[in-house]
Amino acid sequence: MNDTTGRNADNDTGRDRTERELREALAALAGGVHAAPDAYRAARGDWLRRERRRRLVLAVLVLVVFALATLIGLWVLNQAPSDPGVIFSGAGGTSAGTGPG
Repeated sequence: MNDTTGRNADNDTGRDRTERELREALAALAGGVHAAPDAYRAARGDWLRRERRRRLVLAVLVLVVFALATLIGLWVLNQAPSDPGVIFSGAGGTSAGTGPG
């Protein structure tokens, strides 16, 4: 049987019944779900542990980079020639404040 919109009225009631049954089944399923009493505390504890671990890893990484940079800098300074350069030779130069002649 067709209604005024040209749709089958029997099909609409079947669709409505299916929607109603699905709604009731989902409501019954959702009603049976209960969170554990300490779920929030456990989730927060896990999050705090991950946060502490992340900060510890970052601190160790910064420490390693700083130590490597210091060691590389000291190694480079140690590779400098040991003989004094022209600036510090002191041979044949003029004293500060006195010019030639």
